[in-house]
Amino acid sequence: MNHRELGEVGEVSEVGYGAWQIGGDWGEVSEDEAVAAVEAARDAGIDFFDTADVYGDGRSERIVGETLADDIAADDVTVATKAGRRLDPHEPDGYTEANLRRFVDRSRENLGMDTLDLVQLHCPPTDVYYRPETFDTLETLADEGRLANYGVSVERVEEGLKAIEYPGVETVQIIFNPFRQRPAERFLDEAAARDVGVICRVPLASGLLTGALSRDEDFPEDDHRNFNREGDAFDVGETFAGVPFEAGLDAVDALDERLPDDRPLPEFALRWILDHDAVSTVIPGSTTLDHVRANAAASEAPPLSDAEREAASAVYDTHVRKHVHQRW
Repeated sequence: MNHRELGEVGEVSEVGYGAWQIGGDWGEVSEDEAVAAVEAARDAGIDFFDTADVYGDGRSERIVGETLADDIAADDVTVATKAGRRLDPHEPDGYTEANLRRFVDRSRENLGMDTLDLVQLHCPPTDVYYRPETFDTLETLADEGRLANYGVSVERVEEGLKAIEYPGVETVQIIFNPFRQRPAERFLDEAAARDVGVICRVPLASGLLTGALSRDEDFPEDDHRNFNREGDAFDVGETFAGVPFEAGLDAVDALDERLPDDRPLPEFALRWILDHDAVSTVIPGSTTLDHVRANAAASEAPPLSDAEREAASAVYDTHVRKHVHQRW
């Protein structure tokens, strides 16, 4: 497993583990399955784990904290969490010091950590990025030892660009994959210039870029790929990276025609991301142990060839760009 710098947070595995799936919104996942997935990630060399206080109402945090308790105590892993989405309604005025303090303290308890390694604002409304007092609060919580570092998780490139104007923001988490290419055009260079760590989520476009989904796929009722296709629960960009399902399948078919037989599609997608030097870590999530191991192994896979990069650009331009490029 190769490692990269994540802002001032330190070195982390360039393939991390995204723990949304073990909390909720992906169908039923038993606790045994969740624990096994986290353990498999750790055994595969992953030492960066990303969770949030709303994933299963704290379930994901608790499982990560309990499963990795010894590694956390030994400072052998970095655990990132997120705060803000517990607000109901989720509005800018809710991002107060009192609320953020309460959310952070709850995460500290769930994870069993006195000082959280990294706290990210969890895709707040755009207006929050224009309120310095919110970032002053994060600085206060850091001064108090409740958290060591802070950053943001964003929906839009412009939100990321605004966030890194605040000197204390060490990381930005953003959707970036072969079906969401705009961050490479507008964001990555600026993040690198400011030594801001970049965490890439939804790297496999909610399973589209695994090549395992079919046109008659039947997702469970409690899977966001069922209930959030139109953005009914949260930003539609979190589901299939915002690409309409049928258009995404067409794009996958087009990629399959152009990629070499010895390059699995998930490896291609993860390598496409990692081949951008400004990326610090990519955080696929899975509860299938073989998939967890294969995702981790992408760290050692060879970079993409010119032909593979050209395929990614051509398929994006033909099948995907019109759906996502100017929206996020």
